[in-house]
Amino acid sequence: MQYLLLIYGNEEYFGKLTEAEREGIMREYNEFTKSIAQSGHLRGGNELQPVANATTVRVRNKKRSVTDGPFTETNEQLGGYYLIEAKDLDDAIAVAARIPSVRWGSIEVRPIIPHEMP
Repeated sequence: MQYLLLIYGNEEYFGKLTEAEREGIMREYNEFTKSIAQSGHLRGGNELQPVANATTVRVRNKKRSVTDGPFTETNEQLGGYYLIEAKDLDDAIAVAARIPSVRWGSIEVRPIIPHEMP
């Protein structure tokens, strides 16, 4: 079964770290990514641009509204994701618990509902 691991954290927190601390975290992410690729869990993933680069689209009463930024104000922002293959939810949670930023943010584990693409 596939799961999307949504990585949430506070962008300000990461921005206040020293360059050496940020480089250390990126090394951890690289090691983590390699380990889940080797274990067969990894199906995809990416880091996202900061929320300042986000655009939110809504359509209400057939009128489109486009605004800059994320759709809600929150202390944590979506910073990236991994798409993994796991045998069950417990396996997916075990993988999520190894993501480096789980120590200062949160990881949302969401099962994927597969659909055929045209």
